[in-house]
Amino acid sequence: MQTSPDRHEYPAHWEADVVLRDGGTARIRPITVDDAERLVSFYEQVSDESKYYRFFAPYPRLSAKDVHRFTHHDFVDRVGLAATVGGEFIATVRYDRIGADGMPASAPADEAEVAFLVQDAHQGRGVASALLEHIAAVARERGIRRFAAEVLPANNKMIKVFTDAGYTQKRSFEDGVVRLEFDLEPTDRSLAVQRAREQRAEARSVRRLLVPGSVAVVGAGRSPSGVGRSILDNIRDAGFTGALYAVNKALPQDVKELDGVPAHRSVRDIDGPVDLAVVAVPAEHVPEAVTECGEHGVQGLVVVSAGYAESGPEGRERQRELVRHARTYGMRIIGPNAFGIINTSSEVRLNASLAPEMPRPGRIGLFAQSGAIGIALLSRLQRRGGGVTGVTGVSTFVSSGNRADVSGNDVIQYWYDDPDTDVVLMYLESIGNPRKFTRLARRTAAAKPLVVVQGAGSAPQGHAVRATRLPHATVSALLRQAGLIRVDTITELVDAGLLLARQPLPAGPRVAILGNSESLGLLTYDACLSEGLRPLRPLDLTTGASAEDFHQALLRALGDDACDAVVVTAIPAIGEGSPGDAELAEALRSAAESVPGKPVLVVHVELGGLAEALSAATSTAPQPDTAATATRRLRPSQQLPPPARAPEPAAPATCSRLIPAYPAAERAVRALGEAVRYAQWRRDSADPGKVPEYEDIDEKGAARLIDRMLARGQGLTLGTEDTCELLGRYGIPVRRAVPAFTPDDAVRAAETLGYPVALKATAPHLRHRADLGGVRLDLADEDQLRRAYAELTELFGKPEELRPVVQGMAPRGVDTVVRAVIDPAAGAVLSFGLAGAASQLLGDMAHRLVPVTDREAASLVRSIRTAPLLFGWRGSTPVDTPALEELLLRVSRLVDDHPEVVAVTLEPVVVAPRGLTVLGASVRLAPPPARDDLGPRTLPVY
Repeated sequence: MQTSPDRHEYPAHWEADVVLRDGGTARIRPITVDDAERLVSFYEQVSDESKYYRFFAPYPRLSAKDVHRFTHHDFVDRVGLAATVGGEFIATVRYDRIGADGMPASAPADEAEVAFLVQDAHQGRGVASALLEHIAAVARERGIRRFAAEVLPANNKMIKVFTDAGYTQKRSFEDGVVRLEFDLEPTDRSLAVQRAREQRAEARSVRRLLVPGSVAVVGAGRSPSGVGRSILDNIRDAGFTGALYAVNKALPQDVKELDGVPAHRSVRDIDGPVDLAVVAVPAEHVPEAVTECGEHGVQGLVVVSAGYAESGPEGRERQRELVRHARTYGMRIIGPNAFGIINTSSEVRLNASLAPEMPRPGRIGLFAQSGAIGIALLSRLQRRGGGVTGVTGVSTFVSSGNRADVSGNDVIQYWYDDPDTDVVLMYLESIGNPRKFTRLARRTAAAKPLVVVQGAGSAPQGHAVRATRLPHATVSALLRQAGLIRVDTITELVDAGLLLARQPLPAGPRVAILGNSESLGLLTYDACLSEGLRPLRPLDLTTGASAEDFHQALLRALGDDACDAVVVTAIPAIGEGSPGDAELAEALRSAAESVPGKPVLVVHVELGGLAEALSAATSTAPQPDTAATATRRLRPSQQLPPPARAPEPAAPATCSRLIPAYPAAERAVRALGEAVRYAQWRRDSADPGKVPEYEDIDEKGAARLIDRMLARGQGLTLGTEDTCELLGRYGIPVRRAVPAFTPDDAVRAAETLGYPVALKATAPHLRHRADLGGVRLDLADEDQLRRAYAELTELFGKPEELRPVVQGMAPRGVDTVVRAVIDPAAGAVLSFGLAGAASQLLGDMAHRLVPVTDREAASLVRSIRTAPLLFGWRGSTPVDTPALEELLLRVSRLVDDHPEVVAVTLEPVVVAPRGLTVLGASVRLAPPPARDDLGPRTLPVY
């Protein structure tokens, strides 16, 4: 790379893979002296018009001086980045630092001129927008705060790149040139633009995999027992609407078909485009297959081959190389070691998986990292009996296997605005980018339910994810705050999915219970109480109830303004007048459709026929012709799915209503409880509050301070002075504590601070342990101070062991603790509780995801069980909770603004009737993670 002595070290951390607007990928990296030939070749492929727009004059070729200038950078004042596909340049951007006179300059000059050039064949793919995000991040890192660009008025595309970026801009016109100047400080609008582009690009990249126009199965052999052949047969039997090809280099020259599917020895031999390739060859042959696919223009890969990260260190490196190789050609990968993908849309009908039958079409999106769990989920949703009954269907299914590239985050981006998906069910073994995951979950959950099971234990092989340090219940609570419905088992996952797929969300927790069994009604009543619901008195219709009795009772319950949901309980009835299964199902269905605004669930005991009838009456699956059904049962792959339609998350009155049936009251009520809590979150999220701006926060000063501190080492716990200085930048004063190594030191400190004072031992085993006698308060004069000092040293040892400090007394109040940490599973977390036994012994701490809004800060203070102590419990004086909420918001801002701040502890924070005092603080810094969700768009690297 760079070898000249005036060059800085090559900044490898600027390299990144990005998803472009059309769903393809490109690699962004710094331009070096080794790129001269690539630059010349790139320039030769740019049209004369684009060259004119770049240089404001005809410029047919680059001179040797130009090539030298555009490939020699110091990576500080002169930086060039290139976007590459297949190792070749498709676009470049560069900046040159300039002074106030517009001439080349060095720091502290903080302005730079920026210019782009995009190959014509790649214009319109969002390449320039991605490059702008990355060059802006590089410039900010190098102390540049403002870009200037001169553009010809006719160059509308480039003007749009700048104006649409969302930065604060100034625009002028002089000498026939448009001059644009814009600050690089991210704004709410620039961040919103960046994330909207991210969503469109990542959703499009997944759509290219799930909605292909043509598929090639690489590794499909003549033996019907092979993996590749099984997938080929599954795609064909599902009725895939596009072109299908079999590829196997071992095929004899004279074999042109496999069971009617065109067969080829190489992807290169296929006459026509291939959108998706399913790779099912041994791991050692995958690189050759990837190369063939990339050279043929394949858009994406599903790699079912095993032998990667799940097999150990050698396989892990093989997996990394697979991702690098595929991204070189702009392809994304599902897998390796994947179970496959499914799309039941009538316009696609793709079963590129190992599932032998196509699932019923429906409105549920399924994601599973584990193939075994994927099979279990598909099976449970497919069958009518044996557990949760009732038929609903799948829109799309993704089993990501080792999740080397496409992850749950990508698929959430696709499902967010997928019109065919109303409910998302996910089984996750790990969360690779928790900040991004919770951000996407919060946005998606505002539009449609997102139900998640997260596997316990260590992350799967190949997933570079550390285990959480938070209790399971805490992680669940944090994910719920992002709108996720967090459940513990796949049974609960399906239970909740069945309810949410075709029932409206309940308006509240009030539950009516009716049925023909008093005992089952009481069990349901108790289950509601356990879930925190408000059940009404069960209505016993007696065992002699007819279908009409059920119908009328359900109508009355649904029409009652004091009821938000109805649970119908049913047991087998004996007697000549007892309703049949089909008759009862129709009675319930018709009543539910008459009053469509409230959810209805059925708890049945040994009524397989009723569950079957409820399913048939309201199934989202296609109903076969009656005459045909009398002679044979159609396979799902032979059924025609319904036409696609727009999503309706709340299931309006005109939509067919599946009434889910459950074999146990506890399971039905647990699903209903999740729906109630989710509905409440939806209502609350409509007004989530705001993150306040405080004028006294010095974000830039804090950033400079953090950089200077981190220059000392990779990670460190700050000393007292540095901690106070950093917190002070965010308006968080810490009461000064003066070390006192001798009694005379203590007296001098007290005279400086002013009496009364506190004397504290700060040794680790005595810190925050007033109960052990390591703290002396309200020392009013020198005599009391010297006496207290002597007592401490007599009780606990020498001063060097105690580490005593003197601190001015704070106003009396309630001692609290505020913490913020970066957790591997949940992201940045803000925690609050009362100091001492309440938090340490009882674990009475409340948590919120960062960034915290003003409403969330108020909720956080009130969430702990001991909160009454802050609000005047038993006649005590209420403390200043608004000041406490402001402190929480300032700590949240500090952690959110600076990902280098990985831990903050304020303890104790004494909250008085007026104001508060931070008596102790610690801060830990570490280099920012490679993916912090705050910088420019990048694909993860595992």
